[in-house]
Amino acid sequence: MTAPIFVDSHCHLAFPELARQLPSILQAMRQARVAGALCICITLEEFETVHGMAMAHPHLWASVGVHPDTEGLAEPTEDLLCELASRPRVVGMGETGLDYYRLEGRSVADMEWQRDRFRAHIRAARRTGLPLIIHTRSASADTLAILKEEGAGPADGGPGGVFHCFTETMDVARAGLDLGFDVSFSGIVSFRNAADLRDVARYVPLERCLIETDSPYLAPVPHRGKQNTPAFVPHVATVLAQEKGLAVEAIAEATTRNFERLFRVSVPPLGEAHA
Repeated sequence: MTAPIFVDSHCHLAFPELARQLPSILQAMRQARVAGALCICITLEEFETVHGMAMAHPHLWASVGVHPDTEGLAEPTEDLLCELASRPRVVGMGETGLDYYRLEGRSVADMEWQRDRFRAHIRAARRTGLPLIIHTRSASADTLAILKEEGAGPADGGPGGVFHCFTETMDVARAGLDLGFDVSFSGIVSFRNAADLRDVARYVPLERCLIETDSPYLAPVPHRGKQNTPAFVPHVATVLAQEKGLAVEAIAEATTRNFERLFRVSVPPLGEAHA
Protein backbone atom coordinates (compact mmCIF):
# COMPACT_ATOMS: atom_id res chain seq x y z
CA MET A 1 0.00 0.00 0.00
CA THR A 2 1.30 3.47 -0.85
CA ALA A 3 2.29 5.94 1.85
CA PRO A 4 -0.80 7.61 3.36
CA ILE A 5 -1.97 11.11 2.49
CA PHE A 6 -4.11 12.86 5.12
CA VAL A 7 -6.46 15.85 5.06
CA ASP A 8 -7.47 17.98 8.05
CA SER A 9 -11.14 18.75 7.43
CA HIS A 10 -11.43 21.46 10.12
CA CYS A 11 -8.80 23.81 11.53
CA HIS A 12 -8.49 27.47 12.51
CA LEU A 13 -5.25 28.65 10.92
CA ALA A 14 -6.47 32.26 10.96
CA PHE A 15 -6.38 32.35 14.76
CA PRO A 16 -3.46 34.63 15.71
CA GLU A 17 -1.51 31.93 17.57
CA LEU A 18 -1.44 29.81 14.40
CA ALA A 19 -1.38 32.54 11.74
CA ARG A 20 1.93 33.90 12.99
CA GLN A 21 3.45 30.42 12.72
CA LEU A 22 1.97 29.58 9.33
CA PRO A 23 5.24 28.80 7.46
CA SER A 24 6.36 26.31 10.10
CA ILE A 25 2.85 24.83 10.36
CA LEU A 26 2.78 24.23 6.60
CA GLN A 27 6.21 22.64 6.73
CA ALA A 28 5.11 20.35 9.57
CA MET A 29 2.03 19.37 7.56
CA ARG A 30 4.22 18.30 4.66
CA GLN A 31 6.48 16.27 6.92
CA ALA A 32 3.41 14.54 8.42
CA ARG A 33 2.01 13.82 4.92
CA VAL A 34 -0.98 16.11 5.47
CA ALA A 35 -1.75 17.27 1.93
CA GLY A 36 -4.67 19.58 2.63
CA ALA A 37 -6.66 21.46 5.26
CA LEU A 38 -9.95 23.33 5.40
CA CYS A 39 -9.56 26.68 7.17
CA ILE A 40 -12.77 27.40 9.05
CA CYS A 41 -14.29 30.85 9.40
CA ILE A 42 -16.07 31.68 12.67
CA THR A 43 -16.69 35.44 12.29
CA LEU A 44 -17.29 37.76 9.37
CA GLU A 45 -14.43 39.87 10.68
CA GLU A 46 -11.90 37.07 10.09
CA PHE A 47 -13.24 35.94 6.73
CA GLU A 48 -10.75 37.93 4.65
CA THR A 49 -7.85 36.36 6.55
CA VAL A 50 -9.27 32.86 6.16
CA HIS A 51 -9.98 33.41 2.48
CA GLY A 52 -6.57 34.96 1.90
CA MET A 53 -4.86 31.85 3.26
CA ALA A 54 -6.84 29.65 0.91
CA MET A 55 -6.03 31.86 -2.05
CA ALA A 56 -2.31 31.87 -1.23
CA HIS A 57 -1.87 28.11 -0.77
CA PRO A 58 -3.20 25.44 -3.17
CA HIS A 59 -3.62 22.88 -0.38
CA LEU A 60 -5.81 25.12 1.81
CA TRP A 61 -9.52 25.87 1.39
CA ALA A 62 -11.88 28.24 3.19
CA SER A 63 -15.36 28.22 4.65
CA VAL A 64 -17.66 31.13 5.43
CA GLY A 65 -19.79 31.35 8.55
CA VAL A 66 -20.34 32.70 12.04
CA HIS A 67 -19.95 30.38 15.02
CA PRO A 68 -23.10 29.99 17.14
CA ASP A 69 -21.26 31.20 20.25
CA THR A 70 -20.22 34.51 18.66
CA GLU A 71 -21.90 37.60 20.09
CA GLY A 72 -21.32 41.31 19.68
CA LEU A 73 -19.81 41.12 16.19
CA ALA A 74 -21.23 41.44 12.68
CA GLU A 75 -24.35 39.35 12.16
CA PRO A 76 -24.54 37.31 8.95
CA THR A 77 -27.45 37.58 6.58
CA GLU A 78 -28.42 34.93 4.09
CA ASP A 79 -27.54 37.22 1.18
CA LEU A 80 -24.13 38.15 2.58
CA LEU A 81 -23.26 34.51 3.23
CA CYS A 82 -24.18 33.69 -0.36
CA GLU A 83 -22.09 36.60 -1.67
CA LEU A 84 -18.98 35.54 0.25
CA ALA A 85 -19.57 31.88 -0.61
CA SER A 86 -19.27 32.72 -4.31
CA ARG A 87 -15.58 33.53 -3.93
CA PRO A 88 -13.02 31.04 -5.27
CA ARG A 89 -11.79 28.36 -2.86
CA VAL A 90 -14.74 28.80 -0.47
CA VAL A 91 -16.02 25.24 -0.20
CA GLY A 92 -18.14 25.07 2.97
CA MET A 93 -20.83 26.95 4.91
CA GLY A 94 -20.01 27.33 8.58
CA GLU A 95 -19.11 26.56 11.10
CA THR A 96 -22.70 26.97 12.14
CA GLY A 97 -25.17 25.29 14.43
CA LEU A 98 -26.28 25.65 18.03
CA ASP A 99 -24.43 25.85 21.33
CA TYR A 100 -26.36 25.94 24.60
CA TYR A 101 -23.35 25.04 26.76
CA ARG A 102 -22.83 28.57 28.12
CA LEU A 103 -26.28 30.05 28.61
CA GLU A 104 -24.95 32.50 31.25
CA GLY A 105 -28.26 32.83 33.04
CA ARG A 106 -30.38 32.67 29.91
CA SER A 107 -32.87 29.99 29.01
CA VAL A 108 -32.92 27.90 25.85
CA ALA A 109 -35.92 29.96 24.79
CA ASP A 110 -33.71 33.07 24.98
CA MET A 111 -31.38 31.60 22.33
CA GLU A 112 -33.73 32.21 19.42
CA TRP A 113 -31.06 34.48 17.92
CA GLN A 114 -28.82 31.43 17.57
CA ARG A 115 -31.58 29.45 15.90
CA ASP A 116 -32.29 32.33 13.50
CA ARG A 117 -28.60 32.55 12.61
CA PHE A 118 -28.46 28.80 12.04
CA ARG A 119 -31.45 28.98 9.69
CA ALA A 120 -29.74 31.77 7.71
CA HIS A 121 -26.72 29.53 7.17
CA ILE A 122 -28.84 26.58 6.10
CA ARG A 123 -30.79 28.69 3.63
CA ALA A 124 -27.57 30.13 2.21
CA ALA A 125 -26.17 26.61 1.92
CA ARG A 126 -29.27 25.49 0.04
CA ARG A 127 -28.92 28.43 -2.36
CA THR A 128 -25.19 27.93 -2.98
CA GLY A 129 -25.01 24.15 -2.72
CA LEU A 130 -22.13 24.36 -0.24
CA PRO A 131 -22.07 21.66 2.45
CA LEU A 132 -22.82 22.71 6.01
CA ILE A 133 -20.18 22.45 8.74
CA ILE A 134 -22.21 21.76 11.87
CA HIS A 135 -21.24 22.64 15.44
CA THR A 136 -23.61 21.34 18.09
CA ARG A 137 -23.03 21.38 21.84
CA SER A 138 -25.70 20.70 24.48
CA ALA A 139 -28.23 21.34 21.69
CA SER A 140 -28.46 18.19 19.59
CA ALA A 141 -32.27 17.90 19.59
CA ASP A 142 -32.77 21.45 18.32
CA THR A 143 -29.88 21.11 15.86
CA LEU A 144 -31.41 18.02 14.28
CA ALA A 145 -34.91 19.48 14.31
CA ILE A 146 -33.85 22.66 12.48
CA LEU A 147 -31.82 20.73 9.93
CA LYS A 148 -34.95 18.67 9.17
CA GLU A 149 -37.29 21.67 9.14
CA GLU A 150 -35.04 23.60 6.75
CA GLY A 151 -34.49 20.65 4.42
CA ALA A 152 -30.73 20.59 4.91
CA GLY A 153 -30.32 16.92 4.01
CA PRO A 154 -29.70 15.67 0.47
CA ALA A 155 -32.99 13.75 0.44
CA ASP A 156 -34.79 17.09 0.82
CA GLY A 157 -32.73 18.86 -1.81
CA GLY A 158 -30.28 20.28 0.69
CA PRO A 159 -26.51 20.22 0.51
CA GLY A 160 -25.83 17.92 3.46
CA GLY A 161 -22.56 18.45 5.24
CA VAL A 162 -20.63 17.24 8.27
CA PHE A 163 -21.08 17.16 12.03
CA HIS A 164 -17.64 18.43 12.98
CA CYS A 165 -15.69 17.44 16.10
CA PHE A 166 -18.37 14.90 16.95
CA THR A 167 -18.86 14.32 20.69
CA GLU A 168 -22.55 13.41 20.81
CA THR A 169 -24.29 10.09 21.48
CA MET A 170 -24.74 7.11 19.22
CA ASP A 171 -28.37 8.14 18.70
CA VAL A 172 -27.31 11.57 17.43
CA ALA A 173 -24.78 9.94 15.12
CA ARG A 174 -27.51 7.71 13.69
CA ALA A 175 -29.82 10.67 13.20
CA GLY A 176 -27.13 12.71 11.47
CA LEU A 177 -26.24 9.84 9.17
CA ASP A 178 -29.93 9.31 8.40
CA LEU A 179 -30.15 12.97 7.35
CA GLY A 180 -27.29 12.38 4.94
CA PHE A 181 -24.55 14.11 6.93
CA ASP A 182 -21.01 12.85 7.45
CA VAL A 183 -19.31 12.67 10.86
CA SER A 184 -15.88 14.10 11.63
CA PHE A 185 -13.69 12.92 14.49
CA SER A 186 -11.10 15.07 16.25
CA GLY A 187 -8.35 14.37 18.74
CA ILE A 188 -11.00 13.85 21.42
CA VAL A 189 -11.42 10.30 20.10
CA SER A 190 -7.93 9.54 21.45
CA PHE A 191 -8.65 10.74 25.00
CA ARG A 192 -8.73 8.13 27.74
CA ASN A 193 -12.23 9.13 28.88
CA ALA A 194 -13.72 8.97 25.36
CA ALA A 195 -14.73 5.29 25.26
CA ASP A 196 -18.30 6.12 24.20
CA LEU A 197 -16.99 8.25 21.33
CA ARG A 198 -14.77 5.39 20.18
CA ASP A 199 -17.91 3.23 20.08
CA VAL A 200 -19.42 5.82 17.73
CA ALA A 201 -16.24 5.81 15.64
CA ARG A 202 -16.57 2.06 15.19
CA TYR A 203 -20.22 2.47 14.21
CA VAL A 204 -19.98 5.25 11.61
CA PRO A 205 -19.34 3.71 8.17
CA LEU A 206 -15.89 4.45 6.84
CA GLU A 207 -17.35 6.08 3.74
CA ARG A 208 -19.04 8.68 6.00
CA CYS A 209 -16.02 9.52 8.21
CA LEU A 210 -13.80 12.59 8.15
CA ILE A 211 -10.86 13.47 10.40
CA GLU A 212 -9.88 16.86 11.77
CA THR A 213 -7.81 18.65 14.38
CA ASP A 214 -10.01 21.67 15.24
CA SER A 215 -6.60 23.23 15.91
CA PRO A 216 -5.39 25.07 17.87
CA TYR A 217 -7.59 23.09 20.27
CA LEU A 218 -7.91 19.43 21.29
CA ALA A 219 -4.48 18.06 20.44
CA PRO A 220 -4.66 14.27 20.26
CA VAL A 221 -2.68 11.83 22.37
CA PRO A 222 0.36 11.84 22.55
CA HIS A 223 0.30 15.65 22.23
CA ARG A 224 -2.66 16.33 24.53
CA GLY A 225 -2.32 19.66 26.31
CA LYS A 226 -0.11 21.15 23.60
CA GLN A 227 -1.09 23.55 20.83
CA ASN A 228 -2.73 21.54 18.09
CA THR A 229 -1.90 21.87 14.38
CA PRO A 230 -2.98 20.06 11.20
CA ALA A 231 0.23 18.01 11.36
CA PHE A 232 -1.34 16.06 14.22
CA VAL A 233 -4.33 14.78 12.23
CA PRO A 234 -2.60 11.43 11.45
CA HIS A 235 -2.94 10.60 15.16
CA VAL A 236 -6.73 10.82 14.79
CA ALA A 237 -6.51 8.49 11.79
CA THR A 238 -4.45 6.05 13.84
CA VAL A 239 -7.17 5.80 16.50
CA LEU A 240 -9.85 5.24 13.85
CA ALA A 241 -7.69 2.54 12.31
CA GLN A 242 -7.35 0.80 15.66
CA GLU A 243 -11.07 1.00 16.38
CA LYS A 244 -12.11 -0.22 12.93
CA GLY A 245 -9.43 -2.89 12.65
CA LEU A 246 -7.98 -1.35 9.50
CA ALA A 247 -4.60 -0.11 8.37
CA VAL A 248 -4.00 3.60 8.88
CA GLU A 249 -3.40 3.81 5.12
CA ALA A 250 -7.00 2.70 4.54
CA ILE A 251 -8.31 5.38 6.90
CA ALA A 252 -6.18 8.05 5.20
CA GLU A 253 -7.35 7.02 1.73
CA ALA A 254 -11.03 6.86 2.68
CA THR A 255 -11.16 10.10 4.69
CA THR A 256 -9.29 11.98 1.96
CA ARG A 257 -11.69 10.61 -0.66
CA ASN A 258 -14.65 11.55 1.55
CA PHE A 259 -13.30 15.08 1.95
CA GLU A 260 -12.95 15.46 -1.82
CA ARG A 261 -16.47 14.15 -2.38
CA LEU A 262 -18.15 16.31 0.28
CA PHE A 263 -16.38 19.57 -0.52
CA ARG A 264 -16.03 18.89 -4.27
CA VAL A 265 -12.29 19.53 -4.40
CA SER A 266 -9.21 17.65 -5.55
CA VAL A 267 -6.44 17.35 -3.00
CA PRO A 268 -3.16 18.14 -4.78
CA PRO A 269 -0.20 15.75 -4.62
CA LEU A 270 1.84 16.20 -1.48
CA GLY A 271 4.90 17.85 -3.07
CA GLU A 272 2.83 20.11 -5.32
CA ALA A 273 0.52 21.05 -2.48
CA HIS A 274 3.33 22.45 -0.37
CA ALA A 275 5.35 24.14 -3.10
